[in-house]
Amino acid sequence: MTSAIIVAAGQSTRMGPQTDKVFLQVAGRPLLAHTWERFDSALCIDEIILVVRDGLQGALAEIADENQFTKPFRLVVGGQQRQDSVWNGLEALSPAAQIVAIQDAARPCTSLALIEATIEVARQEGAAVAAQPMTDTVKWSDDGANVSRHLDRSRLWSVQTPQTFRVEIIRRALQAVRERGLQVTDDTAACEIIGQRVRLVHVPGPNPKVTVQGDVAYVEMLLQKQEE
Repeated sequence: MTSAIIVAAGQSTRMGPQTDKVFLQVAGRPLLAHTWERFDSALCIDEIILVVRDGLQGALAEIADENQFTKPFRLVVGGQQRQDSVWNGLEALSPAAQIVAIQDAARPCTSLALIEATIEVARQEGAAVAAQPMTDTVKWSDDGANVSRHLDRSRLWSVQTPQTFRVEIIRRALQAVRERGLQVTDDTAACEIIGQRVRLVHVPGPNPKVTVQGDVAYVEMLLQKQEE
């Protein structure tokens, strides 16, 4: 059984005050609805866990009803940090779940082919992450104001979601994070702590995340182009 965890419990602080980005209207629907639809329509996904802030369960149920999503889903309250929210999602998985794809709610352009690819690689290797090689020149700054040194971009990758794992591996990795009192910004970092190799799955097209207001127009254009 393959499950998906869609993490939608963030505070959207970089979007500005009083803005919850997962409910932003983008291409005619809430941003989250587009992301949810990708996994609802993926034949390789059997169930969906949505991790949300407490009090938003009713709004999420309305999105499911309005969009006529058909996959079994459960709503789970998120934790203080992203890693806590993912842990809560893992705790809600069906006992039969063997593979889990973890997705940012604000990343709505993820293709079905990419979802399938990360699942297949995770099934074989244990852990996989959607990623793109960096194309910008990258500099290191010691003080945040001046260039300290140049980094070789040929070895640098920008990781995205889905980040997909065998369930027992990501549970063990996040348990190690919790026991050591660490904080990680993504789930592959937890795998590094336990020495689990994570295979890069190249993303051939745009797979952006809405983080600031300026991202909305670009994502809306991509969604409209995909629908056409």
